[in-house]
Amino acid sequence: MKILVVDDEMDVRVLFEQRFRREIRSGEFSFSFAYSGEEALAYLHEHASEVVLILSDINMPGMSGLELLRHIRQEYPAPPAIPSLQVMMITAYGDETSRLQAMQLGASDFLTKPVDFAALKTKLISLENHEN
Repeated sequence: MKILVVDDEMDVRVLFEQRFRREIRSGEFSFSFAYSGEEALAYLHEHASEVVLILSDINMPGMSGLELLRHIRQEYPAPPAIPSLQVMMITAYGDETSRLQAMQLGASDFLTKPVDFAALKTKLISLENHEN
């Protein structure tokens, strides 16, 4: 399963690569990283058919994660474009307003930082099993 992680924090890459080392090595998960909403859209324009899941931070300079989500839902609507594209939002601020806005824009889940990687891994495996 191809996952695009969008976060302006550069160290997020190392964190994900450490926490999912076994799954990456086995080929179960493949991660790509974008460090802004704009970079994520550019990546999607070239690799949209490969990506199954986007994990996006909400609070980023420039384009916020919510703006990115809005663009994704406009550019890549449900079937037939990308039938399985899921977007999970991640934020350090677990406020209800952001959560509601994310869900209204079509987010499939809402996670708070620090990310509970055991719970995330369970969700990803469940999503992967649902895809197959």
